[in-house]
Amino acid sequence: MQSGISASQELLDAFKELVSNSSQRGLLVTISSERLVPQQVLPANGSFESDLIQLEDLLTTTAATYIILRRYERSVKPPFVAVTYVPDTANVRQKMLFASTRNTLLRELGKDRFDEDIFATLKSELTAEGFERHDAHGAKPSPLTEEERLLKEVRDLEAEASRGTSSRKSHVSSGIAFPLSPEAQFMLKSLHTATTHNLVQLAIDTTKETIELEGCEAIEAQDLQRAISDSAPRFSFFVFHHTYDGVSTSPVVFIYTCPSTSKIKERMVYASSRSSIISIAEQAGLQISKRLEAASPSELSLELLMEEFHPKKEEKASFARPKRPGRR
Repeated sequence: MQSGISASQELLDAFKELVSNSSQRGLLVTISSERLVPQQVLPANGSFESDLIQLEDLLTTTAATYIILRRYERSVKPPFVAVTYVPDTANVRQKMLFASTRNTLLRELGKDRFDEDIFATLKSELTAEGFERHDAHGAKPSPLTEEERLLKEVRDLEAEASRGTSSRKSHVSSGIAFPLSPEAQFMLKSLHTATTHNLVQLAIDTTKETIELEGCEAIEAQDLQRAISDSAPRFSFFVFHHTYDGVSTSPVVFIYTCPSTSKIKERMVYASSRSSIISIAEQAGLQISKRLEAASPSELSLELLMEEFHPKKEEKASFARPKRPGRR
């Protein structure tokens, strides 16, 4: 909302003098007869901080005022700050008038000359200590939006979960424990002895706040990319039947997949539920040998699993000892 008030020629001339005259610290401006007019010139007696003491006697607790202050050298940044001082005890008409004319003042004097536009209601805000507090507050990072806050929580949870990937301990207290559906419980308990399937996939129903059976099937390791969803997070338990060096083994692998395109809420819920689902599976009798995490099922392969279970040993070059010289 604009008030229709404009800057008087007297104010434009007074501000021009302030800009060119470094012996002036600032200018008080008020509204009179529907015009912005100069009220008082502040001399530059010392530093910016020490000159602020002049405002103590010039400001009242009942009258609104605009204050233009020279704070910086032009070579550093725009030299002036504009203060709209509207005390809480000022009458309602004054508050509305000064608030609605604030942008007009800056526009007609030239916004590029001002580094900051400050709104104050107390004289204590316009002291050296008050500006110090203001600067400290401005230096703080801007508050996160709700989406940014949720995304940060997701990343923190995922990082926390990743730190425990190679550990056999499960810190359930730090996450969320949703109940498993009866079907999911049955399939987990029977996974290691089942002959009809070696992959059980679980999904969280955020509406019902339960962990549901997403599917189960018998597959080879190279088919994991096809079997696991690439558009939504999944908890998968896979019995890796394979033979290595003539020995057949069937270890259980826990795989947590969470595509980057998943919704923030989904990522948060899955990341915070990961520890509890591992604990539930272990309580159901599964001995989890490896815990893997992937952003996409495309990262999963037979080669990856073989490397996880049977990492290649680096062969060190051996040097033959020189033969002892023989007798002639």
